Amino acid sequence: MTENVSTGPLAGLRVIELAGIGPVPHAGMLLADLGAEVVRIDRPTPGPPKIANDHDVTRRGKQSITLDLKDPRAREAVLQMVDTFDILLEGNRPGVTERLGLGPEDCFARNPRIIYGRMTGWGQSGPLASVAGHDINYISIAGALRGSGQADGAPQFALNLLGDYGGGSLYLVVGVLAALQEAQRTGHGQVVDTAIVDGAAHLLGNFMGMRNSGMQSDVPQQSLLDGGAPFYRVYETSDGEYMSVGAIEPQFFKLVLAMLDVDFDPARQHDRSTWASLGEVFKERFLSNTRGHWSALFDGTDACVAPILSVADALEHEHMGARGSILPTPSGGVQPGLAPRFSNHPHAAPGQVAARGADTERVLKAHTRITAQELAEG
Repeated sequence: MTENVSTGPLAGLRVIELAGIGPVPHAGMLLADLGAEVVRIDRPTPGPPKIANDHDVTRRGKQSITLDLKDPRAREAVLQMVDTFDILLEGNRPGVTERLGLGPEDCFARNPRIIYGRMTGWGQSGPLASVAGHDINYISIAGALRGSGQADGAPQFALNLLGDYGGGSLYLVVGVLAALQEAQRTGHGQVVDTAIVDGAAHLLGNFMGMRNSGMQSDVPQQSLLDGGAPFYRVYETSDGEYMSVGAIEPQFFKLVLAMLDVDFDPARQHDRSTWASLGEVFKERFLSNTRGHWSALFDGTDACVAPILSVADALEHEHMGARGSILPTPSGGVQPGLAPRFSNHPHAAPGQVAARGADTERVLKAHTRITAQELAEG
């Protein structure tokens, strides 16, 4: 049995998570981290595992039950949970849960206050709603991928952080909590249609404003924040590692110039005609020594220069360690710490990873009138 005690600002909140991949498990993890009771409904027979269960930190803080949702009694068990739960999260293609008898109308008929959080790439409507896709496709259509990478090369992407998690799970959590606030005021739940394309486009708000004013180009490495400016760029070091430079403000830029011993008029920082030559000077300087050298030199200064670390390196970093931003797992891996932090819960810690089906009997007994033995008997 998974021993996870709900503590945190969302303690008392009950969440059903229909098993899936990507954004929904991450959203469920965040809600569990915040203290919600999250019950993940796993399939009896999992597909090929992408991550072994004991290493999948998105299962932490949750309870896991296994149900075959094609079985009418299993569906009834979920609906009986809906009677007393606050939020349901699902990440299927549009129409799938309706065909299972677990769609929004089925749930509202049981609990009109429930918040039904739907997570898809394209959304519940539009020409692409029923089409398959992944993070890279969603951020492509949303305009979030075009301005990245090298000016003379293909666009590049940072894992699937921008789409699945930035534009997906985080917007799903914001959406269901906002809808919950309204339900507490009005007594009426609702569907939260979270689409990665919407979230990714929403994240571009500031850049759209910069583009509207002529400050941002659609071509990579031409603008302030896309690697075009030599003072906001990544530089290789002599040992094949990298440093990040983000000295946008003039006082920070002056400090970088001084610490790199570069003779340049700081008043010309935003003169784009100087960017190419200054970038070459910075490149030469950083290539002259190791990441360790530059890290030690800039550490603790306001130059806005930092080493680019692996997750393993970050685990050992003094600041990350002091805050517990990255933590070891019991199985010998790594996991993120809790974010954000709350002054009323200073000792909150990540919950245990839920083993598949470990809580089936207990959860069914606590929240339904159907037993695990009845389901097993077929």
